[in-house]
Amino acid sequence: MVYLLTLPFRLVFGIVCGLLALPFALLALPLAFLYLPFLLLRLVFKAVVGVLLLPFVLVAGVIGLLVALVAISFTIVVPLIIPIAVAALCIWIGFRLASPATV
Repeated sequence: MVYLLTLPFRLVFGIVCGLLALPFALLALPLAFLYLPFLLLRLVFKAVVGVLLLPFVLVAGVIGLLVALVAISFTIVVPLIIPIAVAALCIWIGFRLASPATV
C-alpha cells in the first residue's frame, strides 16, 4: 500500500534524475566504445577456458551420477540382504556348534 502512495514521487524523481544523468551518459559513450575490445577479449578468454574445462566437468558429472546410482542401488539392495545375512549367520553358528572341536 505504501508502494502505491509513494509511486508518483518515485516516478517524478526517477524521470528528473534520469534527465540529469543523460548528458553524462552521452559523454561517457565514447569511453564505452574504448572498453568494448577488452570486453570482447574477456569473452574470448572465458570461452577458451570453458571449452578446455568442459571435458573435465562432464567426466566429473558422469562420475557423480555413477556414485549416486551405486548409492541408490545400495539403499534398495541392503535392506533385502540383511535378513538373508542373518539367516546365513545363524546357519553358520549352528554348523560350528554342531561340529566336533578340532585340536
